[in-house]
Order: sequence, then C-alpha cells, then structure tokens
Amino acid sequence: MSNNLKQDIPIGQNLKNLRRKANLTQRDASAQLEILGISITEDILAKIEQGKYSVRISVLIALKQIYGISSFDAFFEGLHLPTDQS
Repeated sequence: MSNNLKQDIPIGQNLKNLRRKANLTQRDASAQLEILGISITEDILAKIEQGKYSVRISVLIALKQIYGISSFDAFFEGLHLPTDQS
C-alpha cells in the first residue's frame, strides 16, 4: 500500500490554518513532530497541507498536541461528504 495516497476529503487547509494559528512554521511543526518521535519532513507536511499526501492518525494525534487544540473536531471543521451529482 502506498503512503502517497490522496486524501478523499482534504483536511489540509484546516491543518494549515491550525498550524498558523499556533504561530508555527512548517519547519517548527516538523521539528516538534520529530521530538515526539514522528519523522515528518517539512516537504511531507507541506504535501499533507496541500491534500497531496494522506495524514496518519498518529500524526493527527501529535498535531493536536503541538497545535494546542482541545478537540479533533478542529481538523474536520466545515468538511462534508461529497454528494453524488449524477
């Protein structure tokens, strides 16, 4: 299974907004992930935020801590299932 799968409902913009709200650069967030034992480069974090790389659950758990958010709901705010337009 490839780790380079696209997100079916992209949460990248929400992740980017939360990172910025926490006043962190991608480099800062990547470094803090490394401290927590999760190896994510700035490049991979950028791809996650662009919706070009799927985010692992372990990364979401760590980002919740790093970004200082109280609920996982912040990751999914404003997202909906795609509707069938056929």
